[in-house]
Amino acid sequence: MTGATLRLVLGDQLSPTISSLRDSHLGNDTVLIAEVMSEATYVRHHKKKIAFLFSAMRHFAEELRQAGHRVIYVRLDDADNTGSLYGEVSRHADMMRADRIVVTEPGEWRLKADMEGWAVRLARPVDILEDDRFLCSHVEFRRWAANRKELRMEFFYREMRRRHDILMDAAGKPEGGRWNFDSDNRRSLRGHEAIPRRPDMIMDAVTRQVIDLVERVFAQHFGDIEPFDFAVTSIEAERLMEWFFRHALPYFGDYQDAMQQGAPFLFHSLLSPYLNCGLLDPRELCRRAETEWRKGRAPLNAVEGFIRQILGWREFIRGVYWLEMPGYARSNALAATRPLPWFYWSGQTAMNCIAQVVGETRRNAYAHHIQRLMVTGNFALLAGIAPAEVEAWYLAVYADAYDWVELPNTHGMALFADGGRLASKPYAASGKYIQRMSDYCRPCRYDVKQTLGSTACPFNALYWDFLSRNADRLGRNPRLAMPYRNLARMPASQRQAISLKAAEILASLDDSDRGSHPAPAEQMPLLLAGNDQADMT
Repeated sequence: MTGATLRLVLGDQLSPTISSLRDSHLGNDTVLIAEVMSEATYVRHHKKKIAFLFSAMRHFAEELRQAGHRVIYVRLDDADNTGSLYGEVSRHADMMRADRIVVTEPGEWRLKADMEGWAVRLARPVDILEDDRFLCSHVEFRRWAANRKELRMEFFYREMRRRHDILMDAAGKPEGGRWNFDSDNRRSLRGHEAIPRRPDMIMDAVTRQVIDLVERVFAQHFGDIEPFDFAVTSIEAERLMEWFFRHALPYFGDYQDAMQQGAPFLFHSLLSPYLNCGLLDPRELCRRAETEWRKGRAPLNAVEGFIRQILGWREFIRGVYWLEMPGYARSNALAATRPLPWFYWSGQTAMNCIAQVVGETRRNAYAHHIQRLMVTGNFALLAGIAPAEVEAWYLAVYADAYDWVELPNTHGMALFADGGRLASKPYAASGKYIQRMSDYCRPCRYDVKQTLGSTACPFNALYWDFLSRNADRLGRNPRLAMPYRNLARMPASQRQAISLKAAEILASLDDSDRGSHPAPAEQMPLLLAGNDQADMT
């Protein structure tokens, strides 16, 4: 076969309208989709995440075949699988004597940088097309960001609302008279709200085969693979979308920042894995949410909050990633260097909030945004954990995590490692925030009202110590003026006691001999929940 094009579709590009397929000649071009070891293991992804993507890829390949495409699908355990995307493209381009390769731009800098060298290595043209599934192109974002010292999502979001005419009235003003209803999204649960039951997913033979494969090949990776409750086709994802709009969206606005033990999903949509891999379209999600408000089926604070996450935050984060990389990932404004604590993998800690979030992450490959930002992210910020280690963890454990969305969220928002390029202040908080927004503190071994003593909540001393040790970097930040005034009012003896307490906590985190990933239970260290020899467990 000559004069043919090989069209590579990646695992997060499962959209029939993806740019790499748009001008495909059904009789002459070939679509290549490949499960490769390098992409499954460059971080040790959650087993459920790998299974979700492999199953969705296999189902998508069959949909393309049914639509008339010639498809080559390479399974992970195929005997001739080279283990890398480049290896599979090279192998199949040679076999079919392809004249050129077409691919949509990947969502990760490392992969795009590799692809930009493929044309020379393959001795063929490689067309890397724009991923226009997003609502803001790289060019548009660069134009918006030009000459801005600081990048703020709120101003970008307003521009996107205007540009796409979403939640705007006839006079060109925001519906409800406000751009942002974030202040109406912070109610804590009262304990008697009925959490809606989510629809069950029916596992077919394809998914069962994938689960068996993942259990066999990736047994040492983090996470539980069953029960498996992910949608793996666009039809199933759309069913979950409709369920969310009908049953959960009306309550999402009030409780989107709330956390409750034993209720990992609450009123959240859980649609981000499908949105980020291409099974759902962001335009449709925003328009459908707006329709729910216009028809009186959901309040404005819920609809605006949901749209803000997609049209605002998701597009903003992607824009920052491609504007600032690759240097962005190397910044470390707070000079954080401590290794990632073992309990991020084991979940075995007496801090109940951490134990709950890590346990739910292990089971579900999911935690909602406040759990990520204000529990695991907040602790990493206060403890001065090295950004690269925290970012590798977030990328590995969540089913919706890709470098373009995970890195800026963690690096800039959770860790303030960019020094304020993305966020106006560090999202540092003591245990009082977690107490206010959750029920995690009630059964906890530690007392959230105490800062000193053997039963004091570790977040409290770490919070004040974080402010103290970063005073030169953060002391002039106007949004931190109040906590720094409170710190200055403390007697010197109290500040010294807090510093010693924080040092004791941080010293208990040292586990340089434990590696980066979970080990069998018999190899777990002594510094675990219930170990009274250490104050911080």
